[in-house]
Amino acid sequence: MVQHTIETQKMIAESVQMFGEKHIAPFREKWDEEEHFPVEVFKQLGELGLMGILVPDQYGGTGLGYHEYVTAIAELAYFDPGIALSMAAHNSLCTNHILMFGNEEQKQKWLPKLASGEWIGAWGLTEPNTGSDAGNMMTVAVEKDDHWVLNGAKNFITHGKSGNVAVVMARTGEKGDKHAMTAFVVERGTEGFAGGRKEKKLGMRTSETTEMIFTDCKVPKENVLGKVGEGFVQALKILDGGRISIAALGYGIAKGALKCSIEYAKEREQFGKPIASFQGISFKLADMATEVEASYLLIKEAVEKKIRGEDINKASAMAKYYSSEVAVRTSNEAVQIFGGYGFTKDYPVEKYYRDAKLCTIGEGTSEIQKLVISRCLIK
Repeated sequence: MVQHTIETQKMIAESVQMFGEKHIAPFREKWDEEEHFPVEVFKQLGELGLMGILVPDQYGGTGLGYHEYVTAIAELAYFDPGIALSMAAHNSLCTNHILMFGNEEQKQKWLPKLASGEWIGAWGLTEPNTGSDAGNMMTVAVEKDDHWVLNGAKNFITHGKSGNVAVVMARTGEKGDKHAMTAFVVERGTEGFAGGRKEKKLGMRTSETTEMIFTDCKVPKENVLGKVGEGFVQALKILDGGRISIAALGYGIAKGALKCSIEYAKEREQFGKPIASFQGISFKLADMATEVEASYLLIKEAVEKKIRGEDINKASAMAKYYSSEVAVRTSNEAVQIFGGYGFTKDYPVEKYYRDAKLCTIGEGTSEIQKLVISRCLIK
């Protein structure tokens, strides 16, 4: 079983590398410059099996595990972290929420389209005034006859405009009550559901980030995931897995920045020697490599716990916190090693530098991860 997993991971890595060289690398600079969300790439990733990598084959997915999933994200991040972010959000948030909490009819209805890449998924929790404080969200759902009526807005939503279907958390009770939030599946085209402003971002510019707006949006009762009032608890469980996704994304960025730095340091000469031979550079590489390896081991530990069905609250928070901060430090050092060239778009390290920062913010800031970890330690 272990051997099979390792072989499958290698196969996934090789497939993504071939895909990235052909379908991402030639276009990433243009996409980044134009802040273009390349929907066609995700259709192709669906054909490759990566848009439903965790979905069982009975629902049209690849039916692989978290080791393979982490490998796919990390390898995609080498070519373009924004593409990896969108793939991760589609899988771990929207698709996984339906997989974990949907009934059989809901799974049969939505998972095959999501797993094939025919549909792209979005997940709506964050609002303009409630980021980490999700319990006080303003988006409300009111029961009426055979449907619910949603009113409110979400922001910083991956695929908020281009997504074909969204899992949306809305308040169905009093503010601050953890049992007053419900998860709804809302399809694009539903009356009263619209994409809003697209964010202009520092990095991750190939991943679409927009508002989602709900104005007297009628959602059928059969689109409720799980039970009414379970949305907050569901969201926390989804975020536990989502942290592994962002940890893998940070690891992939750091791994890419390190690889570029090693190659450049061996080729670039100063004073008649490769700069890799100077202690000031070689020690940077040593520190970078050690932290990248450590982040991988934290991710591996979180994945193993998830596979065994154990509580991953602390492990996923540690992996996400450490890997995202390592991504920032490693990409920063990469720019430094490249010197003036690192500050230009001639090399990919400036993009790693810009993209890495999102990892310390998305799906729970580094400060929130510390809060999660410390609470686990002292409870």
